[in-house]
Amino acid sequence: MDTSAEARMAAYYAARAGEYERIYRKPARQAELRVLEAWLAEAFTGCRGLEVACGTGWWTPHAAMRAREWLATDLSPETLDVARTKPLPACVRFQVADAYALHTLAPRTFDAAFAGCWWSHVPRARLAGWVAALHDRLEPGARVVVVDNRWVEGDSTPIARVDAAGNGYQRRTLDDGSVHEVVKNYPTFDDARALLGPRAHAVRWAEHPHYWVLDYRLA
Repeated sequence: MDTSAEARMAAYYAARAGEYERIYRKPARQAELRVLEAWLAEAFTGCRGLEVACGTGWWTPHAAMRAREWLATDLSPETLDVARTKPLPACVRFQVADAYALHTLAPRTFDAAFAGCWWSHVPRARLAGWVAALHDRLEPGARVVVVDNRWVEGDSTPIARVDAAGNGYQRRTLDDGSVHEVVKNYPTFDDARALLGPRAHAVRWAEHPHYWVLDYRLA
């Protein structure tokens, strides 16, 4: 996936900001989402958390509910504008930041990190570098949680093509009729575990009907 394709994907999410959360209103996902939302609140109790690619902030109020501090970041001002309209815990702050340039947050570090529905959009060749950059912003003992989509036959948008590097792409249509190609990968636990590096320990993986959860600590 070249940089122009990444720029197109960023433009797509900016254009989709007002439509994005429809995906979370699907009836079949409601019970599952309530379980995940409650679990996230417990997972980050008392933390100083960094949220990467928060988008419209669907997960932010839940993950930050009992946090001490929470910095939610995204590349798109349009999606952050939506996120700011939500009822939010007082600890939440927003910042425009590129998920591939987390070094710009230095010298600040955090004792927790969260990414919701971001991992699947990272090209395979960039995942290890992104994980390493995230870990550079985290303190020893930090907790990391990633939530993302599972492939569900009949519910997930079909993969339109796969490139030479093994990245899948979906074709998505917005309300204005524009069609956009978006990278979308569905990792296994073995795929994810292989990328975490030597600092990761107490690694856990859970699969729900529509989402998977990766949860671990850093040495």
